[in-house]
Amino acid sequence: MAFPERRTLNVLLTILLFGVVCAAVYSARRIILIFVFAIFFAYLIDPVVRFLQRHSLFFRNLRGPAVVEVYVALVLMVAIVGYELAPSAARNTTKALDQVPVILNGLSTGDIASEMGSKYGWSEQQEFRFRDFLTRHKDGIQDLVRGVDRLLSHAALVFGLGLLIPILAIFFLRDGEHIADALIRLFFQANRRSRIRTLAYELHAMLRRYIRAQLILCGLSFLFYTAALLLLRFPHAVALGLLGGVLEFIPVVGWISTLSAITAVGIVNHQHWMWMAGLLGVWRLIQDYWATPRVMGSELKLHPLAAIFAVLVGGEIGGIVGIYLAVPVMAAMWVIWGRNADERTDPDEECDVAGTRNETVRVGMAAV
Repeated sequence: MAFPERRTLNVLLTILLFGVVCAAVYSARRIILIFVFAIFFAYLIDPVVRFLQRHSLFFRNLRGPAVVEVYVALVLMVAIVGYELAPSAARNTTKALDQVPVILNGLSTGDIASEMGSKYGWSEQQEFRFRDFLTRHKDGIQDLVRGVDRLLSHAALVFGLGLLIPILAIFFLRDGEHIADALIRLFFQANRRSRIRTLAYELHAMLRRYIRAQLILCGLSFLFYTAALLLLRFPHAVALGLLGGVLEFIPVVGWISTLSAITAVGIVNHQHWMWMAGLLGVWRLIQDYWATPRVMGSELKLHPLAAIFAVLVGGEIGGIVGIYLAVPVMAAMWVIWGRNADERTDPDEECDVAGTRNETVRVGMAAV
């Protein structure tokens, strides 16, 4: 007997190939995530592209020109919004950046307690408690400052990578069906391609429902932020509410950025930023543990508890990215499992079908 055996060698080579593929995927995980987010962005604007494709005045039933029209409209909208809001946003940002070092220094030393006490009419006992709280958490505040510095240092890199997402989405919008068909032809045999195409269509429908659920959650956040900001008379309430609704697409970092922006505007303009921060905290609990599980569960046919479990496990395994991808990954696994279950036939039913077929053959032969 030759050593190693052919079967053993095939198993070892398969394990080695699987390990090499896993290592390659891990090494290129950032690039793969950019492509994944580009696919999500393509699904986000695909309804608008399909609408223009059907109702365009000049390029009806043409996919490529519809994609170009959508991107031109997006660029014009961003330019108009930037032109309207850029001057005031630049002034508020400059004022906020000028006061950030003073605020952080006051937090670390506890001097901000005196300023807030005199502003809001606190008693000496309340002021002392707040100062004592800041003193006891001085190390945590300094760690937060260092974390903010690291985040700002990586902001340019994140922004540059983010610009690739809408660019790559153009190819998925224009040639998505051809890309999927080419991958199916490359990796699957001819006798399995029809079933894989059916599965791909079901995954395609699932991703559409996932993006629709995300839009519903973003709309809810926009309504809450705008109403709360108008109630507390914050400046640029609608613009800040729109920013919060858009950032709802980004887990954890999105709502933290919204909280930071709204709090900074409140501090700079001497508004009730502490009340607003409390309302945002309450809304975060409602959104994470009530609205999101129910909306996602309704759209993706998942139980709300399963959606919460997926998010918690995803955050434990993959951090922010895991939180974002947990629900669609679980929904995709559910679709694949359901498709395989449908394709498996009960052995008793197979015996009944075989017996019926044999009885039919015997009757036919007797008739002849």
